[in-house]
Amino acid sequence: MIYFILAILLLAVGYPLLSRIAARTFGEDDSIVTPSIRLKDGVDFVELPKWRIFLIQFINIAGLGPIYGAISGALFGPVAFLWIVLGGLLVGGAHDYFSAMISLRHNGSSFTEIAGRYLGKSSLWLIRFFTIMLLIFLTTVFVKGPSTILSTRFSEVPILSQSAFWLMIIFGYVLAAAIFPIHKVMGRVTPIFGVAFILMPVALLFILLFKGEAQNLPPFSLQNFHYNPKTTIWPMLFVTIACGAVSGFHATQSPLMARCINKERDGRTIFYGAMIAESLVALIWAAAAMTFMGSIEGLRDIMQANQGDPAVIVLLIGENWLGSMGVLLAIISVVVAPITSADSALRATRLSVADSLTFSQTSVRNRLILTIPLSAIVIILTNVDFAIIWRYFAFSNQLLATLTLWTITAYFKQVKGKILWWTLLGALFMTNVVISYILYAPEGFRLPWNISVSAGIIGSFVVLILFLRKKSSATA
Repeated sequence: MIYFILAILLLAVGYPLLSRIAARTFGEDDSIVTPSIRLKDGVDFVELPKWRIFLIQFINIAGLGPIYGAISGALFGPVAFLWIVLGGLLVGGAHDYFSAMISLRHNGSSFTEIAGRYLGKSSLWLIRFFTIMLLIFLTTVFVKGPSTILSTRFSEVPILSQSAFWLMIIFGYVLAAAIFPIHKVMGRVTPIFGVAFILMPVALLFILLFKGEAQNLPPFSLQNFHYNPKTTIWPMLFVTIACGAVSGFHATQSPLMARCINKERDGRTIFYGAMIAESLVALIWAAAAMTFMGSIEGLRDIMQANQGDPAVIVLLIGENWLGSMGVLLAIISVVVAPITSADSALRATRLSVADSLTFSQTSVRNRLILTIPLSAIVIILTNVDFAIIWRYFAFSNQLLATLTLWTITAYFKQVKGKILWWTLLGALFMTNVVISYILYAPEGFRLPWNISVSAGIIGSFVVLILFLRKKSSATA
């Protein structure tokens, strides 16, 4: 229990300290007129209040990530807490803040275009491909997941038991939110869902600390508790828990809010703050999952009996710890929250494609031209097994986070004329993770662990050498 409290305190103390350092390092400047004012179009570039932007950013980057990832990560044991806290503070916070502020200085451009500018045109199409693929996967997952849960929940009602029925309703909202001006749908609906989403982890935290459930946490150790011996801490844990530690998806969402912010100093709260808030949510869900059945072994048994579906754990915890209100909050967590991430993901996909094609999005006609074919791909993918899409989403997500960290580091090298060791070390760490993972994981090349990890170390240093030798070619 002590280490759980210390983890919370570390997040609470680390956030204001590190976010201020990040703001000074970047050089925030309120005298610069932001894109929301300079490029205002009433569709994507719209001024919004700071509190509203924070809630939209938080719920957009959260979704199922800090819940599903944290519950699956809890199977590793208390070592998951280390990654959530240190990952969120040192890697994820910097990733989210710097990527958002760089986008802000580049007219709210999608981060794919920024990455191409600073990493080179040869990498631009690769980054575009992985970004759009990630966003399409995520939209699919966050539409299909809630529709499946709702159809199961209402299994006794003929129409409501059909997943296709819920899929149609959910996707109808997602499509509308992706097309209409950001302040008309997302700006109004998402903050309400954000408040509701926060209530569940707040209630769980109360039960963990004041009802004594946190006392059931196992003693802290670096031991791997996972039931599958091939699911090693390195590199599997660092891909299993993405949202809550570091997530490339966040770099696709930050430009949406960078187009709505009106003062650069607000970026620290909105982007670094939302990341740390998500880390706290992941920390609470990981602790709840470890203690709910009295042990990690109990969690393992439920997960194995339900094909590893974390939604079952969410609903059980809600019902057993919080009663009927808990069930409602649990449904909000696993249904409403991912829907609000799906709409922002589809919107970000539209804007990424539009930016790459230099295709104006001020007219409804142009927005439909891009959104309809993207929506068709999502609908086709909903027929693919959820678990398969989630696994490939997880790897693509961390690969994009790695590319984002390299882009941030390249920006500082080329524009500021200095090496930002903070993000350079994060980029090296994540490069090692993604190389080791794709070589070792079941959905990758399935090489032996020692070969995969060795290749990850060698690959990281090769990328570092190439990066340091690359000549500056861009300006702010």
